Amino acid sequence: MDLSGRHLLSLKDYTPEEIRYLLDESKKFKADFKAYKRNRVLDGFTLGMIFQKKSTRTRVSTETAMFFLGGHALFLGQDDIQLGAGESIKDTARVLSRMVDGILARVYAHEDVDILSKNSSIPVINALSDKYHPLQILADLLTIEEHKGKLAGLKLAWVGDGNNVCNSLLIGCAKMGMNMSVATPKGYEPSEEIVELAKDIAEDNGVKIIISNDPVAVVTNADVVVTDTFVSMGEEAEAEKKLALFKKYVITKELVTNAKSNYIFMHCLPYKHKEATEEVFESENSVVFDEAENRLHTVMAVLASLMG
Repeated sequence: MDLSGRHLLSLKDYTPEEIRYLLDESKKFKADFKAYKRNRVLDGFTLGMIFQKKSTRTRVSTETAMFFLGGHALFLGQDDIQLGAGESIKDTARVLSRMVDGILARVYAHEDVDILSKNSSIPVINALSDKYHPLQILADLLTIEEHKGKLAGLKLAWVGDGNNVCNSLLIGCAKMGMNMSVATPKGYEPSEEIVELAKDIAEDNGVKIIISNDPVAVVTNADVVVTDTFVSMGEEAEAEKKLALFKKYVITKELVTNAKSNYIFMHCLPYKHKEATEEVFESENSVVFDEAENRLHTVMAVLASLMG
């Protein structure tokens, strides 16, 4: 399947078959990586990595991936380039298009990656925005499939904030034939626009998307239980208010007794000891570090497929 030259801003722009291709390619790269077999499909290629937000998994996985693939990654932090300060996003896109082979951007506003993509002649990859986090969801889907042997027909329960990861999981689950139920406090539900899109996709695939404020109902009979930080970067001023509102949405041992006995627990990290108890985080059901590792293997598939 040829995905070369494509942008990856959200999984909504990719068909189930294309997502399946990226997951299968991820498995191949993972096998090669474990066997210390370097795959230099991007030999001589350069990736410009724009980081407005700091990161552990995104930066390390992407730089390692480019090295494994034979290419070179340039870290471009807020203090390193003129983006949004002395130079417009549009002009930054046009300059980088003449110097590198791909752009990866971890930004606050989704509008920024949208502008980058519209003004770039090279692939633009969204490494996180306030609306979507497609790279995380590819890693999540790979992790679920590794532990459950399939995706179609499973029930994924999201408990917490209706944030960018939740938005992206709604799209990813619907496209891959997974049921997804979401529990958030009132006023913190995922984007209505994205929920409606996910419901339309889910209906076509014979699965359901449910949005609720009841964590017990959402977790009941779940195969996968997922959460994320309650306070995203940039929301620090709201931390005290949000943590008070989210108390009954903490993933506890009592809550997960409602899930299937062989459920898996996922969290995209960093874990701040607010969203789940240590007992759940460190339990035999937790696959959070498999999930973290798979950020490397899935981004290898994305870079090779879009830039190669």
